[in-house]
Amino acid sequence: MKNLTPIYTLLFLSVTIACSNTVTSQKTDSTNKVINAETPGIKSQNQALQKRIEQIAAAARGRVGVAAVVLETGESVALNSKERFPMQSVYKFPIGMAILHQIDVGKLKLDQRIKVDKSDFVKKTMRSPLRDENPNGAEITVGELLRLAISESDGTASDVLLKLAGGAEAVGKYLKEIEVGEMVIANPEKEIGADWETQYRNWASPDGAVQLLRALFEQRELSESSRALLIKLMTETPTGLNRLKKLLPKDTVVVHKTGTSGSRNGITAATNDIGIITLPNGKHFAVAVFVSDSPADEATREAVIAKIAKAIWDEWSK
Repeated sequence: MKNLTPIYTLLFLSVTIACSNTVTSQKTDSTNKVINAETPGIKSQNQALQKRIEQIAAAARGRVGVAAVVLETGESVALNSKERFPMQSVYKFPIGMAILHQIDVGKLKLDQRIKVDKSDFVKKTMRSPLRDENPNGAEITVGELLRLAISESDGTASDVLLKLAGGAEAVGKYLKEIEVGEMVIANPEKEIGADWETQYRNWASPDGAVQLLRALFEQRELSESSRALLIKLMTETPTGLNRLKKLLPKDTVVVHKTGTSGSRNGITAATNDIGIITLPNGKHFAVAVFVSDSPADEATREAVIAKIAKAIWDEWSK
């Protein structure tokens, strides 16, 4: 991308270099998932880290799922990583990837203009700068729809992109093509906003979310320019400043996507953040933290995510 700042350029270079090197100490199982090397140092570190994560998670008083892996080495830690959690706006990330893939194969263009009608708008209680700034509808490019959906977490933009992608079934097919499992996109934002239970049908496990982050890292079924654009949008997002990024050094590069639900009867269904974080040594770890069905206030829920990210950072920065 011609308008990338040096920090993004450095990130893309480090990702490319990391992906081109083979870590000989890794082993893989029949599904090609990385198995940690059986060394006492890594095992004891991960046990201590997992215990610390469990302690932090207790403050949410709900369900907390965590998966994290150093993408170059396979070192990992997990908590409830196979459980299903409502994604909320995290699901705009795979929708965006599917759209960029369609751009890469020539089915769509970034500068293609799309008509957005008032009938496409999500309801007023759902986030949509597109709706708020264009109350009578608009004609907008696919590129701007991507920026709104990914960086601004715009529900209307996400629904228009989901329709352009061919619907939930088409996005699900794309996820299979890039070998991402344990993630289901079933409904547009308008349907999720209309019924509390629907959000639980649009779910991911922490492991599934990390698989998606790895797919981005490894540039699966994405051109270099599409990956660069997606990373740029996920790095520049103003959402979730009190989550993964909050307690990390200010110059840390965090490529991430948040998701947040409303509350019912004092219970918040989803407070999420997933991303790829660059370590001081130039390596990267993918992390997914889902806080679900929690009676804690927003500050507490976000602090759980921030403290978990910091605990992982501290351990893997040694």
